This record gives sequence, C-alpha cells and structure tokens, in this order.
Amino acid sequence: MDRLSELEKYGVCRVEKVLPCPAKERLEALGVCPGAELVKLFTAPCGDPVAYLVKGAAVAIRRDDAARIIIKRSAEWERK
Repeated sequence: MDRLSELEKYGVCRVEKVLPCPAKERLEALGVCPGAELVKLFTAPCGDPVAYLVKGAAVAIRRDDAARIIIKRSAEWERK
C-alpha cells in the first residue's frame, strides 16, 4: 500500500483512497479523490509542502496530508 508522500519526483499515480484527516474535504474539493491521476512536480525548499499536478492545476499538499492518501503508481495500473 503506497502513499502519496512516498512518490518520487515526476512520479505518476492514481488515488485509491483518501483516509480520514482534517483536510479530507478540502483535498476532495481540489480533485484529490479516488480515481484521480496525480504527478509530483516539486518540493518546497524546506521540504514541505509538495506540489502535485491534479486535473491540470498545481496543488500544494502537506506531507502529513499526503501520507493519508493511498495510491497506485502508474506502472501498477498499466499492467492490468
């Protein structure tokens, strides 16, 4: 079970589940919901937050929140 916080730079993934957290509703409103494809763009100089491409928009997500997002990496869903 991979988490968004573990994705490498320019890694592509699909969201499987967003675990309960204070930012869950905000993340879903930004398009981070099951089935959405994300690309990790870059990390802030201090390491937090991290920018991801979500539905054509760059979205900054804190590492704590990203750790609550369960993903499948692109190679995993392309094989099926």
